[in-house]
Amino acid sequence: MELTALQFLIVCPLVFLAGLVDAMAGGGGLISLPAYLISGLPVHYAIGTNKLSSGMGTTLATWRFARSGYIHWKLALFCTMCALVGSTTGARLALLIPDAAFRVIMLVVLPLTGCYLLRGKALDAERPAFSSSKTIAVAMGVALVIGLYDGFYGPGTGTFLILMLTGLAHLTLASANGIAKVINLTTNLSALAVFFLNGKVLLLLGLVAGCFSILGNYIGTRCFDKGGAKAVKPLMIVVLCIFFIKVLWELLGG
Repeated sequence: MELTALQFLIVCPLVFLAGLVDAMAGGGGLISLPAYLISGLPVHYAIGTNKLSSGMGTTLATWRFARSGYIHWKLALFCTMCALVGSTTGARLALLIPDAAFRVIMLVVLPLTGCYLLRGKALDAERPAFSSSKTIAVAMGVALVIGLYDGFYGPGTGTFLILMLTGLAHLTLASANGIAKVINLTTNLSALAVFFLNGKVLLLLGLVAGCFSILGNYIGTRCFDKGGAKAVKPLMIVVLCIFFIKVLWELLGG
């Protein structure tokens, strides 16, 4: 597939912003995937290439969170196994759906995703901790379900993980963010493998955009303790609205 300079100019700055957002609050895919689609890529190429660039950025963020001691590795291991199964299954399901049908699905999923993010409970609300076994069981369930979603589609995965790990598994925000990074990295790489083996990844665009994602994630992890979650949500919604209008325009034959 032939790429243009304009596509790089559209995708790379927005992927940088997505990396920044994802490291601080999760949900960077709400910016990066629409960026690829706004640039004119078919849906499956957009999802596959987005997995490459976001995976590069998430690798950096995961490493920095690990260095900061935010990742409980025993819990992360159990979650990773469930996320791997969910993501691989979701990616295979996504490849079975035609491009046009996928766009119709996105017209439903995107507004619901945006509303969920806006109405989500405060991420810093502390909840009493569960026993170790219950925490692992709940977190594994979250990883399986959100892994399936991330493999199939993806935007909002980081934020959904943080909200559910804090709200359902009763993890602290720091621990939830750390575990979310490990799960998200697993789902990105496993889904990427499926899309790559099916020829749906544009390597040049993905690798260049991935460098911007790494830079955004690097800055975002340094800003994690400065309350960035509230500040980035309006940016997500703006990009979501632009993307929603574009998809609707195309479906109506504009």
